[in-house]
Amino acid sequence: MATERQKAIARHLTLLIPRVPFLDAEAIRTDAGSKHMRDLTPAAAIWLATVAHIRHQHTDYDELRDEGYERDEARFFVLEAVNEVLDRWGSTRPLLSEPDADEEVSEGDDEEPASAIRQRPDAD
Repeated sequence: MATERQKAIARHLTLLIPRVPFLDAEAIRTDAGSKHMRDLTPAAAIWLATVAHIRHQHTDYDELRDEGYERDEARFFVLEAVNEVLDRWGSTRPLLSEPDADEEVSEGDDEEPASAIRQRPDAD
């Protein structure tokens, strides 16, 4: 019997990428339901699990990393390929960019006013 979170994850997966192949959907659901994703909303967990799955299973990301590219460089080079897969799967949103570490500023940070906070374009 599925938990409420598992049901919510399945619903969000269907809403986000309705044409995802079954094997990919199973892997994404499993990743979205993993322990390190529990603090996220089901929608955010699905989005992050989907992007990571596509990056590792359907692009040259791992090969680029093996060749010595840094994480952000490799992500830049596979951005278009990730979006092609998302489009094929009927995604309701594209991956606009990968955030830099310095762009991940959260509200309540006393160093920058709330108006200066840059939101991640792929965040829910």
